[in-house]
Amino acid sequence: MPRTLEDRIAIVTGGAQGLGKAICLRLAQEGCHVLVADLNEEAAQATSEAVRLLGRRSEALKVDVTDEDQVSAMVDRAVQEFGRLDILVSNAGILFAEAIDELPADKWRAVINVNLNGYFLCAKHAARVMKAQRSGVIIQINSKSGKKGSYKSAAYAASKFGGIGLTQSIALELAEYGVRANAICPGNLLDSPLWVDSLYKQYAKKWGITEEEVRQRYIDQVPMKRGCTYDDVTNVLVFLASDQSSYMTGQAINVTGGQEMR
Repeated sequence: MPRTLEDRIAIVTGGAQGLGKAICLRLAQEGCHVLVADLNEEAAQATSEAVRLLGRRSEALKVDVTDEDQVSAMVDRAVQEFGRLDILVSNAGILFAEAIDELPADKWRAVINVNLNGYFLCAKHAARVMKAQRSGVIIQINSKSGKKGSYKSAAYAASKFGGIGLTQSIALELAEYGVRANAICPGNLLDSPLWVDSLYKQYAKKWGITEEEVRQRYIDQVPMKRGCTYDDVTNVLVFLASDQSSYMTGQAINVTGGQEMR
């Protein structure tokens, strides 16, 4: 049975670990050759090697998505190594949780710079290649916080709301060139390293409850009574990257177990 994305060329930013690594491996399983871009060069190399073990070509590149020269070079590298660019997954992102009256301006700027400006730069340089090809797919990993304000995460929510507006604008502009742009809005990835290694501990200490009680509190917010998984996200991503979604552009798809429906 042919793979969904056989021999397509993908760039994944923030691709070295966590959800980004899962995206790289799933794209490889579906037939993609993958350029893994991340600030963590060592981890990017490891993910790239894992892609190659799946029988796909791969390159790893240290990239700061807020640096336009580096982003431009990333796209050029993909074209030089693989001959074209079919899929951009803009996954790189950061989060600082602070009350609005305590959020330092430098942390606000950092979140906006990575999550929104970084997405813009990646889309800008992918677009110059995809327009010339008259084909391509741009996918932003957004968040349920792009649909509804997030408690003590104003900068993150603002960056993600902006990302949806940017996605819609890109979709309108590039439709005539055969290039589609969509976003995925996952719910809480409760089994990811971010939660297991950090957030449960932080919230347990802040609220004076156990880590398991923290987890249950978040599960109880979800109508389907479980957290979002990497597979939940990558299943939708493969669909959006493939020709099966050829009549879809400018969409922000919720993957939240019913927690967000707008």
